Amino acid sequence: MMRWLTRFLTLGTLLLLLILFFYFHLYRYLSFESLNHYHHQLVIWTDEHYVLTVLGFMLAYIAVVAISVPGATFLTLTGGFLFGILLGTLYVVIAATIGATILFLAVKTSFGEWLAKRAVGKMAAFEEGFRKNEFNYILTLRLIPIVPFWLINIVSALFNVRARNFILATALGIIPGSLVYVLLGNGLGYLFDSGKTPDLGIIFAPKILVPLLALAALSLLPVVYRAIKGKAGGKNIKS
Repeated sequence: MMRWLTRFLTLGTLLLLLILFFYFHLYRYLSFESLNHYHHQLVIWTDEHYVLTVLGFMLAYIAVVAISVPGATFLTLTGGFLFGILLGTLYVVIAATIGATILFLAVKTSFGEWLAKRAVGKMAAFEEGFRKNEFNYILTLRLIPIVPFWLINIVSALFNVRARNFILATALGIIPGSLVYVLLGNGLGYLFDSGKTPDLGIIFAPKILVPLLALAALSLLPVVYRAIKGKAGGKNIKS
């Protein structure tokens, strides 16, 4: 019984936090309207208590990602607005990676080994293929803004991906997309003054989406090369 409780403790805690998030309607604070209302106070607080603001921002970002609630994009904009482009991107990437890793480890501890032992047939073959190229696959998925962030965290855990590969691929893969929204957030002062709202769909604009897809394709080149090399090796052995 104790082993079962320990196994699901972290995941259960995240589920409880998710319930509390919606019970107390905290999602009201994760919106552009809320940021517009409080942006003067946030700027003053950042100037007077920079370290505390950074820590509070990163803890909020980690929590939002770990419990998989909408709001990470809003927080990325806030990071760009409060901390600038370089530091804003740095804080976002670190916090998002930590939050994703918490959820990843929680699911992996709870279900990863159990699912791996019961994977049979095509499921086992798919898992094996994923494990052989897990870093490249995760990096590719992170670069493509279409795949939900939380879904990659959970699927990676269920396929028992190595934590080191997950963390590194996540940190590298989210840099381009994070930078786009941090840049957008860095210009929020003008939008506040003019009464406009940011275009959150900017990530899907061709001038941004196409380069991201190109990076994703490049990250898959090692997988393609290994596949071609493997087939060529198999033919040589047969001949």
